Order: sequence, then structure tokens, then C-alpha cells
Amino acid sequence: MIRTLRYLTLAVASLAASNAIADSHGGAAHTAADTIMVKDAYVRAVPPGQPNSAAFMVLHNHGGADHKVIDAKSTAARTVELHTHTQKDGMMMMRRIESIDVKAHGETVLKPGGLHVMMIGLTKPMKVGDTVSVTLVFDDGSKKSIDAPVQEVMMKMDHKPGMHHKMMHKH
Repeated sequence: MIRTLRYLTLAVASLAASNAIADSHGGAAHTAADTIMVKDAYVRAVPPGQPNSAAFMVLHNHGGADHKVIDAKSTAARTVELHTHTQKDGMMMMRRIESIDVKAHGETVLKPGGLHVMMIGLTKPMKVGDTVSVTLVFDDGSKKSIDAPVQEVMMKMDHKPGMHHKMMHKH
């Protein structure tokens, strides 16, 4: 009986300690995939023969810990990378990035001309009305798959004096 009580006490203490650790990490008992919600996801429609496209979305982090998207996957392209656009010497340049931050209780917008999931070497046509599956991989190893509709995208360009709109793709 005493032995059983010792084991029971030890088990309760262990459970309390694990909950305290989870609370001290801002509710880290939940994975990034549990706390990050994806809204308004879509993939850019491209003409037949166009080899590349991109996926855009809004990421809402409802958790108390910062997270990062560290990778993305899709069977719709041979290569899927995280990209952003930057302006250098008056020219817009697209480049690969290692991760996309999603701050605790924050929102990160992936949009044309900014952060996006680049799809290189399309394996199928991207026609309006189709759906593309994209899987986001987070820094804690969790994953979230979404089905994004293919849509026409009209990119608004900010016309500043002396700014050239030559798009460069840099890895």
C-alpha cells in the first residue's frame, strides 16, 4: 500500500512538472501546426508552358510562442522554396530565404511582391478552378497541409521615380 502511494505521488508530481514546463514555454505543449491557422491561401494561375508559380496565404499564430515556416512541399512542382522580394538599387529582386517568421499572437502575410512559396518546375498546369495541395513545415517539425485554389493574380506595382521593374530571380 505504501509502495503504491509512493508511485502514485511520483506520477502526480511528474505530471505537474510537465504541465509547468509547457506553461513556462507559452503553452508550448501545442505544436506550431496546432497554433498557426492558414487563411486565404491561393496559387497563381499561369499560362500553359509557364514553368513556375507561387502560393500565397495569411498565417495567424494563435499561440504564445514564435514559430517559423522552414520548408514547404507540393507535388505540383519539382522544387518548392520559401522566397521574398527585396528592392536593391531600384530593382526588385526575388531571392530564396531560409524561413518565414510567424510571431506569437501575430500574423504574417504571404503576397505577390513579398513573401511567398515559390513553385519551380510545375508538374501540372495551374488553371483557374484547380486546387493545389501545399504542406508547410514548421521549426518544431510539425506540418500543416492546405488545399489552395488556383486563381488569377494581378500584381500591383509601386511606381516610384527612378525605380526599375526588372524582376531578377536569385538563389
